[in-house]
Amino acid sequence: MPSFKSHLVSFILRHSRKKAFASPENLQRWIAYARKTEDHHPPALLRERLDITERSVDGFPVYEIAPKAGERRRILYMHGGAYVFQITSYHWGLIAEMAERLGFGITVPIYPIAPEHDFHAMFGMVGDVYRQMLDQTDAEDIVFMGDSAGGNMAVVLTMMAAEDGLPLPLRHVLISPGLDMSLSNPEVFEAERYDPWLGISGGMEAVRLYSAGFDRSDWHISPLYGDLSVLPKTLLLTGSRDLLSPDNLIFAEKARAAGVEVEVVYEEGMFHAWPLIEMPEARRARERIVAFLSSDKATGQAKSEAITWSVKASSSKPFKTGLAST
Repeated sequence: MPSFKSHLVSFILRHSRKKAFASPENLQRWIAYARKTEDHHPPALLRERLDITERSVDGFPVYEIAPKAGERRRILYMHGGAYVFQITSYHWGLIAEMAERLGFGITVPIYPIAPEHDFHAMFGMVGDVYRQMLDQTDAEDIVFMGDSAGGNMAVVLTMMAAEDGLPLPLRHVLISPGLDMSLSNPEVFEAERYDPWLGISGGMEAVRLYSAGFDRSDWHISPLYGDLSVLPKTLLLTGSRDLLSPDNLIFAEKARAAGVEVEVVYEEGMFHAWPLIEMPEARRARERIVAFLSSDKATGQAKSEAITWSVKASSSKPFKTGLAST
C-alpha cells in the first residue's frame, strides 16, 4: 500500500507541477519562470559532505564527485527535467546518496537544455563528456544513470556510442525513463488520467522544443525503436501512476527479446521519478539501485546472471484502465 507521504506528494504534484504539462502554453510559461529561479550548483551542504569539483565541457559545467580511495567505478548521471528544466536539489540528493553509499565517482554534466538549445547541442556535450571519461576510465567501470529525460539520454547515448564504435558502459540505471515519444501506445492516454505529474500535451511541447526536427518515432528521440541489443545490463524503475510506465514495460520486454538482461522494479501507486523524493518507497528504490550496482563491484566486470524481475505490484496490468556527428 502506498505510504501517506506518497499520497501527500502526489496531491501536491497534481495541484502544482501537473499544470506545467497541461498545455504547450503552460509549459512555455513554466520554462520562462524557471529560468529566473534555477540554480544548477550542488547545495552547500553537499559540498561540505563530498569532494566536488567543477570543470567545463563545450562551455557548460560538469561536476565531478571524487570516488573513495582505490575505487575505479564511475557513474555518468544525466538528470531529468523534460529536456527543458535544470537539475534540482532532488537530483543532487539522490546523487549524493549514491556517491556516499557506493563510493563511486560521479560525473554530472549540466547539459544544454531547450528551448535555448536542441538535441544536437545536448548530445554533443554529453558525448564529449563520455569520451573524456573513456580517456581516464575503462568502459567496464562506467555506469550510465538517469531519470526521466535523463533515462532517455542514457539509452540514446549508448546507441550513439555503439554507432560510433566506442566502448559501451557496463550498466544502465533508468528511473522513469522516457523511451517512446511517438504516442503509438494507446495505454499511455489511459495512464495520463492517473498520473499526478505529467501530461501529454505539455510533454509533446517539450519534445518539439528539443528534438531538432527528428521524427518522434526516430530512435534518437524514442530509443524504444533503436537497436536494443547494444544495451548493457539494465535496472529500470517505473510506477503504476506514471504515464511513461506502459512504454517502460514494453521496452523491458523488447530489450529482453534482444538479449539484454533487464531487472524491473515496478512500484504500485508510484508516480513519475518517485525515487528522487524522500519517502518509504524511494528508500526501497534506492536500496535496489545500490544492490544492483554493488553486485559485481568487487570484480570490476559484469557477472553472468539470470534475468530477475523485481515487481512491487500485483500480477495484473498496471493500467486497466555519430556522437561526433551531432
